[in-house]
Amino acid sequence: MGLFSGLESLGLSKMKEKELFEKEEPKTAEGAKEQSQTKQKNEADVLFDKTYVCPVCGKEFTSKTIRTGRNKLVAQDLDLRAKYDTADVSKYDPVVCGTCGFAALSKFFKPLSSAQEKLIKENISNNFKGMKEPEGAYSYDDAIMRYKLVLASTVVKGAKNSEKAFVCLKMAWVYRGKAESLPDDTPNREAVLKELQDAEIECLTNAYEGFNSAFSQEAFPMCGMDESTVTYLVAELARRVGKLEEAGRWISQILVSRSASDRLKDRAREVKALIGKEKDGK
Repeated sequence: MGLFSGLESLGLSKMKEKELFEKEEPKTAEGAKEQSQTKQKNEADVLFDKTYVCPVCGKEFTSKTIRTGRNKLVAQDLDLRAKYDTADVSKYDPVVCGTCGFAALSKFFKPLSSAQEKLIKENISNNFKGMKEPEGAYSYDDAIMRYKLVLASTVVKGAKNSEKAFVCLKMAWVYRGKAESLPDDTPNREAVLKELQDAEIECLTNAYEGFNSAFSQEAFPMCGMDESTVTYLVAELARRVGKLEEAGRWISQILVSRSASDRLKDRAREVKALIGKEKDGK
């Protein structure tokens, strides 16, 4: 599928030529329909339109956001993806200016340097065909396209590897969410699931590589996470993409750490057990 596939419909076909990370020198049915409609209605109930001003074109626009306290946390995957009872919060993190095409995750939607503004205008805005804000709750396909726009802006503006990695991580969560919610009557369901799983792994692989690179180059906190959390996350990402030896080395750092919390160490033990099982299964 490609990280930037589909952006050509918005005028950004050249994004396919962009490298995500800079090269580094080597180092020494009816009932189901009613259920779906009910879920959609409930999801819309926890949303509101938040107003932003684009730092590139200066236009005011709205983006849907989750209402505080209206979405209950019910579980968390080992790679820190939070799961809620009503709306998938990952779908609503991208903030997109439908006028000029600039996009960022909510925590990174802030003023840009003049050089970054110029890069966005030249590489995105000048070719962008515009995009309307979806009505009601975002579909997973809406969210995926919005993440691709975020990734495009993140690459073009020359963001840190950690920010690019974080976008890839959250994009992976959206692919996973779509796979988990895929209706049983979806045509060619198995093929669609395989495509979504492949896309998730592609994103997770890029997230792993980005955080791995950022670890030795950037200061903490990183994307709001302390060093122990990022270390744990890199270990779990390595496990998910099949890099079991690397995963084992990273997770060992958490288990012997004096600064890692007991809760994080408990999660690390779960990951270590999974690494062992997966090694035995090979």
